[in-house]
Amino acid sequence: MPESLKTKRIAILVTDGFEQVELIEPRRSLERAGGETHIVSPSRDNVRGWHYKKWGKQFIVDRPLEDVNPQDYDALLLPGGVMNPDRLRMNKDAVAFVRHFVDNNKPIAAICHGPWMLVEANAVAERTLTSWPSLRTDIQNAGGNWVDQEVVIDRGLITSRKPEDLPSFNSAMVSEFAKATDESTQALRIA
Repeated sequence: MPESLKTKRIAILVTDGFEQVELIEPRRSLERAGGETHIVSPSRDNVRGWHYKKWGKQFIVDRPLEDVNPQDYDALLLPGGVMNPDRLRMNKDAVAFVRHFVDNNKPIAAICHGPWMLVEANAVAERTLTSWPSLRTDIQNAGGNWVDQEVVIDRGLITSRKPEDLPSFNSAMVSEFAKATDESTQALRIA
């Protein structure tokens, strides 16, 4: 991947029950591009992934949600898994964390059930996105346009449907994160 995320910090917001491949592979892509990633969670120590149909590995929480400032991050990754976003969207601090990225036009990548957090943060109205098919009605009811495509990019939101889409999702995410952070840096230099 030619894009560089050097000096960029990316938050990965999860709690127990995230689809672990949707954290592992995107994180690897971000770090290969030079990005610094942090697992951010309402949990203080560890979170447990979900591996398709059973519990997966434990992952160390780099930054507890209550101790982080979203202003310290350039972009956000929202892995899926059914339990993960369902639990996070009931956490007002997690929703506020996502809302910061929306309000400040920072790029957000969400895959599978991850876009549930975008619905909860009021980020889908008048935008086109994709997700796991069961979120279609939620997205449409929140004013979004749902499409069944491998990856969709709309004004800073990068969305994808499922683990099989990860190669395209990862490529689009790195490219959009690099482009958005480059534009932010350019705007700072002009101002």
